[in-house]
Amino acid sequence: MRVKLTTFTPASQRDRLWQSRSYDYHSGASLVKRRLGTSLPSVPIMNMTWQSHLLTTPTEIATLLERSKRVAILGIKPDPEKAANFVPAFLQAAGYEIIPVPVYYPELTELLGEPVYRSLMDIPGDIDIVDVFRRPTAIPAHIDDILAKKPKAVWFQLGIRNDEAAETLARAGIDVVQDRCMLVEVKRLEGRTSSRG
Repeated sequence: MRVKLTTFTPASQRDRLWQSRSYDYHSGASLVKRRLGTSLPSVPIMNMTWQSHLLTTPTEIATLLERSKRVAILGIKPDPEKAANFVPAFLQAAGYEIIPVPVYYPELTELLGEPVYRSLMDIPGDIDIVDVFRRPTAIPAHIDDILAKKPKAVWFQLGIRNDEAAETLARAGIDVVQDRCMLVEVKRLEGRTSSRG
């Protein structure tokens, strides 16, 4: 995203910035520092960059899936007829490492052949994506756990959208996908890959 900046002061800095025509927020504040020889207030930059963590385009989603390996399934269920089971089973068959994090079913110790964890913070190592199978109203209860673990991305499955939670995560530097089925998107990615071959 490239946007014009015309509001920084003093005027000499503003004029020199305007001469550069635009600022690429994906390049970070260092680009501005190189052009002006100084640092700029952080608030305008922070307010305009967190939206870049809200992934909506096919290219952004495909890039996320291609770079990811470990997927924690928050709200996974043991019933193979439920999306919260057959979607992670599909992801596992597609080559992703699945980490079950059920909310209920206290008797479960294993799902899809993998050990069960009761919170994201209990999971050893880094997490690429937290795939969320929870009602939108239930998501806030998991925000602290997600922020503490800080996965690279959080994915709200099809039919799940919580803009406030998404903003909180995005402002923490976590990529967010909302209201998308990961199974569908992985199949779409596989179709694109096979068509290239």
